[in-house]
Amino acid sequence: MNLGQQILFLLYALGAVNGTILGLYLILHRKKRSLASILLGVLLLAMSIRVGKSVFVSFNPGLPRIYLQLGLSGCFLIGPSLYYFTRTVLEKVTKVPASWKWIWGIQLAALVLTGIVVPYETNRFAWNHVIVHIIYAQWAAYLVATGVLLIRTGGSRFLNILLAGNCFIFLAYLGAFMSLWSGFYLGGALSFTFVLYLTIFFNLNGAGFGNASPRPERKKIPENDAKTLLERLDKALLDNELYKDPNLKLSDLAQKINIPPHQLSQLLNDNLGKSFSTYINEYRITEACKLITSNDLLTFEAIGYEVGYNSKSTFYAAFRKIKDTTPALYKESIENQAG
Repeated sequence: MNLGQQILFLLYALGAVNGTILGLYLILHRKKRSLASILLGVLLLAMSIRVGKSVFVSFNPGLPRIYLQLGLSGCFLIGPSLYYFTRTVLEKVTKVPASWKWIWGIQLAALVLTGIVVPYETNRFAWNHVIVHIIYAQWAAYLVATGVLLIRTGGSRFLNILLAGNCFIFLAYLGAFMSLWSGFYLGGALSFTFVLYLTIFFNLNGAGFGNASPRPERKKIPENDAKTLLERLDKALLDNELYKDPNLKLSDLAQKINIPPHQLSQLLNDNLGKSFSTYINEYRITEACKLITSNDLLTFEAIGYEVGYNSKSTFYAAFRKIKDTTPALYKESIENQAG
């Protein structure tokens, strides 16, 4: 390579090298480690593998085909890492749910078995005309799922930019694969470098995507006052079944018990350690469990609407988060106990 090519190579490879270092740091550093940081680390490592492959192969086409297999394998982990990292941050997940373990286990098993049984070196046609389509379809599906999740929740600036950067990287590589813009193949490497330094920036500025370091404790409402407010809050919710209102807002509930919205927010967040949505969901799911065990005529979807949810999917997500199971499995367990 001449000097110009060497400079370009360093520029393109910079993101892959730094991404690998940061990814390993997030996964291995004990003081900083959390479920969110581990998933973000896996995401950065997967993207670093994909970007590193594109850079090295572009500047040295004679490299062994195993590099192509590793790069495409990295793609297979980008989508799930992004999606579950986003869910972990939004839902404040600290322990890996059993369903996540199954999903990851199946995908990793498929990835490893495919690499062993159908290696790229001796099965180029299969990789270039079948497996690569599956990989890009899976990646795209997870990008869409992450986008839907952020639209429904609003997300944060960091999560929205992270998704946008991933979409740009995906389109860069997909377009090059489909020969739509072959000259833009290394654009994925440059965009990854941008996403990487953006991640570092948000990390250093306390964006809170999974740091295990504790935040300064906020001032709580005195215990006696908090107890009185919680009793009033519980009475208002149960007597009037306010939690069944799908449009219930924190300000509406604060008005019912005659306190400012910021004080109710402080009571829930600082004294109980719960968000408003989690607090209301607990009432709704408690009522849903009563209906599941006492009314065989209502479908699960009808129960969801009855207790205050606008859609079946929202009800199922809240039920799983509160009870760590599905309505059907919950009902089955209750029937088994009764039997």
